[in-house]
Amino acid sequence: MDKNERHKKRAQKQKEKVDARVAQAQIEKGLLLVITGNGKGKSTAGFGTVARCVGHGYKAAVVQFIKGQWECGERTLLEQHGVPFAVMGTGFTWNTQDREADIAAATEVWQQAKQFLSDPQYHVVLLDELTYMLGYDYLPKEEVLTAIANRPSEQSVIVTGRGAISELRSMADTVSEIKDEKHAFKAGIKARKGVDW
Repeated sequence: MDKNERHKKRAQKQKEKVDARVAQAQIEKGLLLVITGNGKGKSTAGFGTVARCVGHGYKAAVVQFIKGQWECGERTLLEQHGVPFAVMGTGFTWNTQDREADIAAATEVWQQAKQFLSDPQYHVVLLDELTYMLGYDYLPKEEVLTAIANRPSEQSVIVTGRGAISELRSMADTVSEIKDEKHAFKAGIKARKGVDW
């Protein structure tokens, strides 16, 4: 048997395994995806899913915790396509250095998040950097987890941020951990418009 025939035989076996798994996956429901870890790309992955959703003609909504009101390429693009944004607006917690103000800002934007999570018109809701709000106890954990669990059955939710709490990981359908192997910023390279924001 030549090299090409061996390759074809291996690929055929792999295809049979994949086809069998696809045939077994019959459950239709909205997903909870958690994208966590200390590496770069968590929000980027979340926004990629929002773009995919909108590209298929579905509605999506975005809630941005932590990040401020500065220019954001994703927001600029997606708002033009009817995606509503709720933005905490205070920026990074190490900038404000005011726990009470951060909790008030998180609570205010969480009210909008709850509306998105209860509205079946949204196929996807991105809760960008929500993990910090739970880890810092800025939002009531049980209320947040309950709102996510009780969302419309066809709605998918994406939660991003470092240090996702165990309860969130447990209830998720998919958890992706992004590892920081190397980062340009650590080498003194500035964040780049159109790449990093």
